[in-house]
Formats: sequence, C-alpha cells, structure tokens
Amino acid sequence: MAVWGAAFKPHTDDIRDSPALAVADALQKAGAEVTVHDPAAMENARRAYPALDYADDPIQAVTGAALLLHLTDWPQYSDADPADLARHIAALKVIDARGTLNAECWRAAGWTFRALGRL
Repeated sequence: MAVWGAAFKPHTDDIRDSPALAVADALQKAGAEVTVHDPAAMENARRAYPALDYADDPIQAVTGAALLLHLTDWPQYSDADPADLARHIAALKVIDARGTLNAECWRAAGWTFRALGRL
C-alpha cells in the first residue's frame, strides 16, 4: 500500500497530529505493507514512525502497491500522471482523501478512483 503524504498539511514538514501518518501506522499495525512518501516531512516521519517504509519519490512509493492513498495535498501528487503511475503499481486503485486529484483523468487511465465526499 502506498501513502502519499505524511505532513498534516502541504508545504510543511510538520507531522504533529498528522492524520496521514495515523492512517499509515494503523494500517501497518493491522498487517499491511505501507510505503510513505512526502516531499518535505520524510525526516520527521521516519523519526516518529520508524516501522513504516519510506520512498524517495512518489513513483517509488507506488511501485508494487495494491492501493494508493492520497492523504496530504501536495502539488506533486495532484500533477502526477496516472497513466505513468499505472506502469508501476500492482493494482490501479486510488483513494483520494484530499479531493484534489482529477477523477476523470485517473478513471480514463484505468484506475478505480474513490474520493471522500465525491462520486
């Protein structure tokens, strides 16, 4: 499982009360293999949650994953090319918890797309 985002909000490395890391940690404790990426908060996340796996870039995070969770709204994630990502992930499934991914674009690339509060 890939988790995009560790910071509690974009454009910061602050992980205090980060819902993204709470979700990643809970999933890992439930037995999931979780790989996290965040453009700014990786160092802080590694210190606070050393049991999680971390990736240096978004593509590395999704490689081999069965699900992508978009949990912190970073431009790098919203601008990602779902067709390109499809070549790396094991299953074309994404949950957009931030509501910033383009659902039409992701679905057109073959992804099963779910977003909180949207169809």
